[in-house]
Amino acid sequence: MSKEKGQGKGSRSCRRCGTHRAIIRSYKIMLCRRCFREVAERLGFRKFS
Repeated sequence: MSKEKGQGKGSRSCRRCGTHRAIIRSYKIMLCRRCFREVAERLGFRKFS
């Protein structure tokens, strides 16, 4: 029997691709950094140089 994952990296996954690595959690985004770069502009984020 395995325990449910309530805390830690295993409990959070990317909404888009399902990976558990490099999750962006601020603003409840819950996307990995790779997926975030692809959809950031559609979410209203923009780059500043």
